[in-house]
Amino acid sequence: MKTAESVPTEVVQQVAEYFGVLSEPMRLRLLNLLRDGEKCVQDLVEATQTSQANVSKHLKVMLQAGILTRRSEGTSAYYSVTDDLIFELCTLVCDRLASRIEQQAQYFRAFSLTSKQ
Repeated sequence: MKTAESVPTEVVQQVAEYFGVLSEPMRLRLLNLLRDGEKCVQDLVEATQTSQANVSKHLKVMLQAGILTRRSEGTSAYYSVTDDLIFELCTLVCDRLASRIEQQAQYFRAFSLTSKQ
């Protein structure tokens, strides 16, 4: 097993950049919309209720990171997810956050009960 010290700096930088792409809430919203398959930019604009310029900016970042693919049909651009494993990553993070929130809720309930006594 490799230790953190043996991982080249360039690799760590690339991983950090990849996670950085995913750290933007609008990009996560767009990924979630693409979960069901390819969508055109206009559909994504309507679903997010934001400007086409904003949606296009975020799609471009994910395209450059290799997360999305793009195809043109006439005057429309269609985007889809390159690898569905991205959704497994999102599910893993969401499940972990849900567990943490549930644990915090238990602490709040316990605190509430002790303060009533």
